[in-house]
Amino acid sequence: MLTLASKLKRDDGLKGSRTSTTASDSTRRVSVRDRLLVKEVAELEANLPCTCKVHFPDPNKLHCFQLTVTPDEGYYQGGKFQFETEVPDAYNMVPPKVRCLTRIWHPNITETGEICLSLLREHSIDGTGWAPTRTLKDVVWGLNSLFTEDFRNKVEDYIKRYAR
Repeated sequence: MLTLASKLKRDDGLKGSRTSTTASDSTRRVSVRDRLLVKEVAELEANLPCTCKVHFPDPNKLHCFQLTVTPDEGYYQGGKFQFETEVPDAYNMVPPKVRCLTRIWHPNITETGEICLSLLREHSIDGTGWAPTRTLKDVVWGLNSLFTEDFRNKVEDYIKRYAR
């Protein structure tokens, strides 16, 4: 699955066969984002919730992937929800862009698929927004938590407390 790592190894092998070092340096440069993604995708695949599946349409582009969440409890049990994730060039200083592709009524997902999840916010007043220490694993687990019983209980508590 981690084809970027194998691509880097192939590029290292080709480097020795080239005569111009400036040409090999310019083609071999890999962004910080891509290096982070190789590591984070491996960690993500090892720690994926049982209700989630990750799909890379193009295995050479680890910065674009789809997530499928199939909740096994709560209101959304039996549903299948698709998310599209794009990791920007400035990652890990800015959060990934995530959009829900499945039309759904959910208090944290708009009709156009925008997601209200604090860890996806670049700036958050409660201090729980994106930080460079967060990873793709945190994003996937956060999206998964939108469909769990714990989330439903928190929403119900919030409604009881503030809907007076």
